[in-house]
Amino acid sequence: MMRALWTASTGMAAQSLNVDVISNNIANVNTNGFKRGRAAFQDLMYQQVKAPGSEASSAGTQLPTGIQVGLGVRTAGVASIFSEGSFQQTDNPLDLTIQGRGFFQIQTPNGDTAYTRAGSFSIDAQGQLVTHNGDLVQPGITVPSDAQTIQVSADGTVSAVQPGGIQTVLGQIQIADFINPSGLTHLGSNLFQVSNASGEPTIGNPNENGLGSIGQGMLEMSNVSMVEEMVNLIAGQRAYEMNSKAIQAADEMLQTANNVRR
Repeated sequence: MMRALWTASTGMAAQSLNVDVISNNIANVNTNGFKRGRAAFQDLMYQQVKAPGSEASSAGTQLPTGIQVGLGVRTAGVASIFSEGSFQQTDNPLDLTIQGRGFFQIQTPNGDTAYTRAGSFSIDAQGQLVTHNGDLVQPGITVPSDAQTIQVSADGTVSAVQPGGIQTVLGQIQIADFINPSGLTHLGSNLFQVSNASGEPTIGNPNENGLGSIGQGMLEMSNVSMVEEMVNLIAGQRAYEMNSKAIQAADEMLQTANNVRR
């Protein structure tokens, strides 16, 4: 019975974290480029009361299954699911998407490189292409002050049309890919950072070597499905309740045993 208390408590802790992950998904349903998380669980070690295949009688028969009592559950990890979100047409020339694999490269204030799928960009006072937080897009693109229109092609080439119909190539946006995107570290603000699990980035031009293409005037939405998250939330809540019931049942059994009189 004491074992049941501890086992059920691990279940409550696991489902509490599960609900935390689901809540974060729901909160970011309208966050551009957001990738939903999914909690993964593993059962804990087992107490071997009788090992499978051990001798069951003097006649030499063996136990077909044995007695193995599990000790609960633990969180193995929270994986980010990098399936592509739907695209929303905005007609803003500075809104960009990556259709396929890849991440935009962003220079953070401390000089490090971060990565994002959210392509909602702007131009700062110096004409540089930046995120909404003012972080520079890499490689750097500077738009001239007299630019009338900005065009971004599928291969990331950025050009501007200036007075007199002069078209000037401003540069090319390169994107990065990872062998294990789920291993990236979340920084918040739609940014990711390289980790040992993600591997080093592979940098290339869009539309080449398996990298995605650039779409202009649209944004990638969150890949969160509200219906799926609500179902998962209900299931997680019910699992939490059932584990609490198991604790209550074990407590009542202990109380009954405590009230036994000789």
